[in-house]
Amino acid sequence: MYKVVLLLVGSNIFMTLAWYGHLRLKWLEGKPLFVAILVAWGVAFFEYCLQVPANRMGYLGGSLTGYQLKVIQEVITLGVFIVFAWVVLKERLTWNYAVSFVLMMGAVYFAMAAKPSP
Repeated sequence: MYKVVLLLVGSNIFMTLAWYGHLRLKWLEGKPLFVAILVAWGVAFFEYCLQVPANRMGYLGGSLTGYQLKVIQEVITLGVFIVFAWVVLKERLTWNYAVSFVLMMGAVYFAMAAKPSP
């Protein structure tokens, strides 16, 4: 399962860069929207190169359900984005965002607490 989580973290780093990186890339300023879209698609390719194997390992390996994979994915996405927003976008983590993150961690606990019977 650790391998799955590491692949998901890597894929989410690429995903966050694809979705939000263009907001701060100076060399994209003033460029047409389609250029930013093409750059994002190029970055997203690497996200899929990690995401697809992670999901296949977790699900087809029998260790995780589809629901569990999705909940883990969303929490990792939020964690990666918090770091990105703080470091790259220079945004503060306010109390309401921190509370929402804690609640998402609770969702992971409940999703992983019991494996459903076949």
